[in-house]
Amino acid sequence: MTVACVHIEKLAFGGNGIGRINGKVCFVPLSCPGDELLVNITAEKRSYLTAGIAGIITPSHHRVVPPCPLFNSCGGCGWQHIAYPVQVDAKRQFLVDALWRGARVPVEKVSEIVRAPEQYGYRSRVQFKLHGGADKLRIGFYRHASHVVEDATQGCPIVLPVINEALFCLRDVLSSFPESAAIPQINIDCGEQGVVAIIKYIGRDPDRVAAFFEKNHCSLEPLTGVFLQTGTQSSLRRVSGSGILAYSLPGGGVDASTCSLIFRPGGFSQVNSAQNRAMLNIIRELACLGGDERVLDLYCGNGNFSLPLAYDVATITGIEENVYSIASAVDNCQLNGIDNAEYIASDAAKGVRRLADNRRHYDVVILDPPRSGAADTVGEICRLNPDKIIYISCDPSTLARDCGLLLAGGFSVFKSIPVDMFPQTYHLESITLLQRV
Repeated sequence: MTVACVHIEKLAFGGNGIGRINGKVCFVPLSCPGDELLVNITAEKRSYLTAGIAGIITPSHHRVVPPCPLFNSCGGCGWQHIAYPVQVDAKRQFLVDALWRGARVPVEKVSEIVRAPEQYGYRSRVQFKLHGGADKLRIGFYRHASHVVEDATQGCPIVLPVINEALFCLRDVLSSFPESAAIPQINIDCGEQGVVAIIKYIGRDPDRVAAFFEKNHCSLEPLTGVFLQTGTQSSLRRVSGSGILAYSLPGGGVDASTCSLIFRPGGFSQVNSAQNRAMLNIIRELACLGGDERVLDLYCGNGNFSLPLAYDVATITGIEENVYSIASAVDNCQLNGIDNAEYIASDAAKGVRRLADNRRHYDVVILDPPRSGAADTVGEICRLNPDKIIYISCDPSTLARDCGLLLAGGFSVFKSIPVDMFPQTYHLESITLLQRV
């Protein structure tokens, strides 16, 4: 194995530090800009190297002490050793670089990043992995690049404290459960109201498992509900307690009312409530609503971004493929007395195509696609001829690709705002406003 010295210059999207060895780019996990390192080269490709840290010659002054004892081994987050200002500067640069490469968006159109008010204890949804039987049960997260479970005996520092409380209770209860090896995963979803655990079970006797957790429900406080899942989301069954998960967002209208939203256990919701509110405020500002707009919300989930706008627009149409999320959106309309919104269960591209074929017009299109982006939907969006497109993205590269497609369709990027939704990781959200040229 070749050993070399390297100076880490910056961070790459994906989390690794970047240096050069004999002029060739080298990616080094768990490094920090400013580090002088001794590394073992682990792979040599045509255009780059990968290496692991063999020793730190001179640590960067941007290095900090990670609070988690599992850092370096747990694959949950990889930037706890990097000072927060360096993290957010790197994330903004990821967006700047991607938008320039993919759509020639100049740097001045990328705003300063919206920093997270809480750098730890912010995550409201988490998937814990399990391995082993009751005598040697490990509950935590996969080790880097493996399916080995690191046992998070002290909990996780980036999740809400109430989730760690629930994890400790689950660990105690599972110590007396004879079939722990048949539970590979436990999800915990948390709202302002409700903390629900979803037990993933792959054994042959789900009724016995349900009876066990129902019997132990009082020992699982602060959980307000326990569900069992034996297959797809349709197999979800309530074991005990309530499945209500609710939170609130600022509404609109003359009385600036609050919009109360629910989502179903196992359904999608944003994991950082403070930054979710910040994103809604940005969307409001970019949309600059006057009261008579027709808004289309693609990949709408439970109506998280569009329903709070319903008080300030003429109509809302939401499209989402997940039928459970659409059911939540419909419930949220009824819960808030909103009668100017319709929510449709459909693939986004097919749904927009039907709208365009029916000559529907929308003034503002909001879209929040998955990490893969919305390349198959962009052409159909252009057919709707909206005045504004507000694109919420969790991946700078697919955002840049789609912005390039929208530029070809007659739109121009007006502003892009990065949002740090996931401190201690390389992931980021962004909100980009495109307007018809």
